[in-house]
Amino acid sequence: MRKPHKLASFEEAVLPHLDAAYNLAHWLTRNPTDAEDVVQEACLRAFKFFGGFHGADGRAWLLAIVRNACFTWMQRNRSPELTLPLDDDIHEIESEDLDPEALLLQSADTEMVRQALEALPLEFREVLVLRELEEMSYKEIAGITDLPLGTVMSRLARGRQRLRLALSNQTHAEVLT
Repeated sequence: MRKPHKLASFEEAVLPHLDAAYNLAHWLTRNPTDAEDVVQEACLRAFKFFGGFHGADGRAWLLAIVRNACFTWMQRNRSPELTLPLDDDIHEIESEDLDPEALLLQSADTEMVRQALEALPLEFREVLVLRELEEMSYKEIAGITDLPLGTVMSRLARGRQRLRLALSNQTHAEVLT
C-alpha cells in the first residue's frame, strides 16, 4: 500500500472512532491522562499493523487494539488489578431492585451511575461499557475482548447484577441521609 493512500485509508477507518477509543480507555484505566496515552499508543499500533486490516468494522478493530493496549499498560502499571481471579461464587449477586439499563437510558443520576460503574471489577466494567455505552453487539464484544460469546453474556449479566446492587445501595444510602 502506498504511503499517502495508506494514511488516507487509515484516517478514514480510524479517526471517526477516536471518541469511542478514548471512552473505552478512560473507563478501563479510570484516568483521563492515562486514557489519552493508551489511545495514542493504540493508534500507533493500529497504523503500524494497518496492512492487516481488511476493511471490515474499523470501530471494532480499533477498540480491540485499544483494549489490548489498556491491558498492556495496566500490566506494566497496575498488575494487582489484573491478577485478581474471577470467583463466580463471590460475584454472584441477586437483587430485583433496580434495572441498570433503565437507569442508564433515563440518565436519572449520571454521577451515581458513573461511580457505580467505575467501582465494578474490570472484567464487568469493560463489557458493560462496550455494550451499554458503545452499543456494541455481543458478537462484536466477543471479538474485541477475545472471549467466547457465552462468557460475554455471563459477564454482562453479572455486571448488571452488581451495578443494580450498587445503585440500589447508593439510592438507599441517599434516602437515609
